Amino acid sequence: MKYVVDTSVLLGSTLSKEIEEGSLKDEANIEIIIPQTVLAEIEHQANSSKTTGMLGLEELKKLRGLHNQGRIKLVISGERPGHQEIVQANGGALDELIRKEARKSGAALMTSDYVQAAISEAEGVSVFFIRREEKEPELRIQDFFAPDSLSVHLKDGVPPQTKRGKPGDWKLENISDEPMTLERLQKLASSIIESVEVDKDCFIEINEEGAIVVQLHEYRIAITNPPLSDRMEITAVRPLLSVSLEDYHLSERLKERLKEKAEGVLVAGKPGAGKSTFAGALAEFYQKQSKIVKTLEKPRDLQVGPEITQYTALRGDMEKTADILLLVRPDYVIYDELRKTKDFQIFTDLRFAGVGLVGVIHASRAIDAIERFIGRVELGLISRVIDTVIFIEDGEVNHVLSLKLLVKVPTGMTESDLARPVIEVRDFETGQLQYEIYTYGEQTIVIQVGEEARRKSRKKWKRDEILKAEEAIPVEAELNRKHVILNVPLEYGKTYLQFYIDDEPVFTSKTNADGQIRIRKSTLYGKKLTETIKKRRKIYAKR
Repeated sequence: MKYVVDTSVLLGSTLSKEIEEGSLKDEANIEIIIPQTVLAEIEHQANSSKTTGMLGLEELKKLRGLHNQGRIKLVISGERPGHQEIVQANGGALDELIRKEARKSGAALMTSDYVQAAISEAEGVSVFFIRREEKEPELRIQDFFAPDSLSVHLKDGVPPQTKRGKPGDWKLENISDEPMTLERLQKLASSIIESVEVDKDCFIEINEEGAIVVQLHEYRIAITNPPLSDRMEITAVRPLLSVSLEDYHLSERLKERLKEKAEGVLVAGKPGAGKSTFAGALAEFYQKQSKIVKTLEKPRDLQVGPEITQYTALRGDMEKTADILLLVRPDYVIYDELRKTKDFQIFTDLRFAGVGLVGVIHASRAIDAIERFIGRVELGLISRVIDTVIFIEDGEVNHVLSLKLLVKVPTGMTESDLARPVIEVRDFETGQLQYEIYTYGEQTIVIQVGEEARRKSRKKWKRDEILKAEEAIPVEAELNRKHVILNVPLEYGKTYLQFYIDDEPVFTSKTNADGQIRIRKSTLYGKKLTETIKKRRKIYAKR
């Protein structure tokens, strides 16, 4: 019996297993024909360091071994595809070359691709369809996890390791002292890829040169190969707990805000802090409020109920998915996560379209999450895009900020003509002003103005007031038409100096080679220095 095989049969160990288990009849007379088109496709994927290509090469090796044992006859036939067929590959040009080889050889086409099988039957080509059934693999990624494991880290030549504990309180342990081998990692990768083919709840999220990311139920698995990583590595992460919003013991005031007012929410925190877990709980909270909730993820790893549809990038572009989402008309969208400038733009567009949004974002502090919008979104629009920032640390809600845009004189300034649009960032629970964000000249300023900052500032001034006279560097100040010019001795040229007015620190700046600093009169410091010079107040500096 002759079989022409296509690429779908070779990605994994499907065919070699069928032969080794004796599933094919009249095994001794089997002739397996591999078209050059299939070889070219596997070679291309392997040269691109794609895991699927490497698995295809391993299957080819196994088939050659079976041929050498006399169990099958392996034949390579046909011609390699030309440039035109490669360009039209997505349109089925390569599949047509494989079907043509089957007709030419008078062989049955062996495939696991439903579309390929259906087209072949329509063309009158005999088909042997291998239905990939869900079988328990010999090696599973789940077997490396302990009940309290957060993640598993497997690398060629290194003992397998796992993080055990909970977010913020975990330890890294060896699963065994025996290093992982390349053969074992490839076998594990093969079983993961095969699971994608047979399980509707498993899918490949990313398949790029040197990397493939698979979502296997609740497990997010990244498989990397050289040249991206120095050796083959498999990293699997899973959420340890499935929690509801009640488990976070939020204040009634915050619950009310999330329920009634908050429609531009950022969930921020460091990697592994529990951001996605909280976002999933928030999605379930909105769903129980009779809201239509969707997610926008890459990869799709939020643990949510079946009522919440999880979307990913359409043809690699989140913007295309966002266009579809607007037609679906959701009440809330969970965007996991904001990384690139385009993500911030999509988030902003959806928010202005009236969709309630929860964005997941990496940040070391709550204010850092807001700062990541600066330069990507116009300053005056930020408070309309974001109204609440929830900072997660060690799996708990650590800090909540609220935003509001006002026209006011920034804290620390006194002249009424310095009034400007200012974003006030307040502690949501206490209402205390924490930060102000505004433009000053061409710069965007984020300044801490809470009580802690004022206390630190007072301590610093008190310390600086007791400077000894001999520590001070004399400063000669002069005015010209546009500038205030501060002169220090030449020995302090190209030096960072702290400048003082009557023992109060004002600013730090670097002098030029001539020991000068030139400040425009129209700036805040320029106005202050001009007034100081006219009133003959003392100006000095310190290194």
